[in-house]
Amino acid sequence: MSASRARLVRHTLTYLVFALWGFAIFFPLYWVAITAFKYPVAVNAKTTYLPWIDFEPTLDAWRYLLVDIRSQVIKPFLNSIVVANASAGLALFVGGAAAYGLTRFSYRFLIWRNNDIALWFLSQRVVPPVVVLVPFLVMYKFVGLLDTHLGLILAYTVFNLPLTVWITRDFFAAIPRELEESAMIDGCSQFGAFWRIALPLVANGLVAAYLVSLIFTWNEYLFALILTSNEAMTMPILIAGQNTSRGIEWWTLSALVLIEMVPVIVGTILLQRFISRGLIAGALKG
Repeated sequence: MSASRARLVRHTLTYLVFALWGFAIFFPLYWVAITAFKYPVAVNAKTTYLPWIDFEPTLDAWRYLLVDIRSQVIKPFLNSIVVANASAGLALFVGGAAAYGLTRFSYRFLIWRNNDIALWFLSQRVVPPVVVLVPFLVMYKFVGLLDTHLGLILAYTVFNLPLTVWITRDFFAAIPRELEESAMIDGCSQFGAFWRIALPLVANGLVAAYLVSLIFTWNEYLFALILTSNEAMTMPILIAGQNTSRGIEWWTLSALVLIEMVPVIVGTILLQRFISRGLIAGALKG
């Protein structure tokens, strides 16, 4: 076989694998999208995939969610927005400060040094959340944080911190200390050098860490299920509770899934350049 023919076969197989992989990823999303605009009879037919050809689109599911039970949908949606953004922002604030400290100051705790402390942070992310679920439940009941926004925000912040510290630490470590030392010679304080020099240079990493934390919180189910009931209920809990006495109404469930997915997808698309630069740069510097 000639070199050109071998190259053609290799490229063809590569594109075929990518096409199959893309189909496996995007077809479920397409199925959810079209199901949200189907009549129940079209959903039960199970062979309707093309709107205006296989089935006639309808807005009945959206009218039911956004008009008939609007308050039941809006409240969990707003709860998810508040909890996800607040916990991701708090984790970024605390984790970024900790990461900066680990790269600029020397710490010693017994036999631990800076690298040991950073590794300990990362090890906490490996702990299964269910292991600490009962202690959280008992503690929250004692201090009155069950079914509150603050309770969820604090819990998610704790779980987001290790990843935030680990991501941002590599970015701060890559900034030459001479830049901050020059700023301090010119009159800046340590905090001023951090605020004016270090933070702008690691903006991509901060955005990447923030979005990773936000996505984790937005999709989290277990803690929201146990620590909330009504007031602080989030979208994953609302979606999981859609199995009614009439069975699962797939058209309504699909519309709810789209409502939950769209904000994250739009935010990811808008911040894509920051995310890709941040994660790739972090991987190379790490």
